[in-house]
Amino acid sequence: MNRIAVRSLVGGLRGARNYNRYISTAVAARPLDGAEFLNRRSGDGFSGFYWMRMMSSAPQTVAPPVGTTSAEKEQKESGSSVGDGGKKGSDSNVVVSNYWGIQRPKIAREDGTEWPWNCFMPWETYRADLSIDLGKHHVPKTFLDRFALRTVKLLRIPTDIFFQRRYGCRAMMLETVAAVPGMVGGMLLHLRSLRKFQQSGGWIKALLEEAENERMHLMTMVELVKPVWYERLLVLIVQGVFFNAFFGLYMISPKLAHRIVGYLEEEAIHSYTEYLKDIDSGKIENVQAPAIAIDYWRLPKDAKLKDVITVIRADEAHHRDVNHFASDIHYEGKELREAPAPLGYH
Repeated sequence: MNRIAVRSLVGGLRGARNYNRYISTAVAARPLDGAEFLNRRSGDGFSGFYWMRMMSSAPQTVAPPVGTTSAEKEQKESGSSVGDGGKKGSDSNVVVSNYWGIQRPKIAREDGTEWPWNCFMPWETYRADLSIDLGKHHVPKTFLDRFALRTVKLLRIPTDIFFQRRYGCRAMMLETVAAVPGMVGGMLLHLRSLRKFQQSGGWIKALLEEAENERMHLMTMVELVKPVWYERLLVLIVQGVFFNAFFGLYMISPKLAHRIVGYLEEEAIHSYTEYLKDIDSGKIENVQAPAIAIDYWRLPKDAKLKDVITVIRADEAHHRDVNHFASDIHYEGKELREAPAPLGYH
């Protein structure tokens, strides 16, 4: 028996000199009895293979039982390919690890159909307040107010020249800029809260809500208007310049920063009003509303482009009020945390 074991070991070393790389502490090699050795052994080379097979942690392939159909075989292979650490989605080939126990709960619409979006959840949707006054305007009273208004009017000139009455592309570009101030303000208030060990009064969340709402405007417009390469390039340039400029401005003077955003939102209301005029006149086709807009704003299933632009314009009016309100708080010599944050005010 000892001679048989020695011959098996020597054959394994001769047939596979690099067998050490297959060794795993998770699987221990068991010795072969005489009958098993004689049944398996068909030469020294095969004994070497069997030794490596026993020392490997990889699962051994088991032949499917007789009578297994090809469909059942593919189903088993697809299930085994995921293994212990992953879950394969039904709509894509993305394998998502469930090792951490993080799984998306089953979410359905009110009609019972599956919720299709990962970028927002049903409890984040809302119906826009269309009763808001669209004609409000902050009359400049100080030098900073006049500076803010003239800055916005100056920025509008190249926009008018480049886009003219292409309000779909204009809105897309506008939203790439409009989503920046809320994120910058929320981030800086967050850091300030950490440095000074102070509550923000809810303003961090309020400003981040504004940024997210503006981003959803962009996601909707992208469904309607497909940007070409030079428009994408323009977005990169404008976003890089505007982010850094607004970051520095907010560090120096938050009241001026919020005032500029307030006037930007007033211009956005004007742009969307002109957009609606072109839809009413037939210059722009009143197409079916994108599915993402219908779910986000809880619009009717048969909603059109005009309905989408109407709710977006109402959102911009709310953002106008929030930023002018924030600027007024700073003008009174107070901090934002001393005033109630307009949470959920879209």
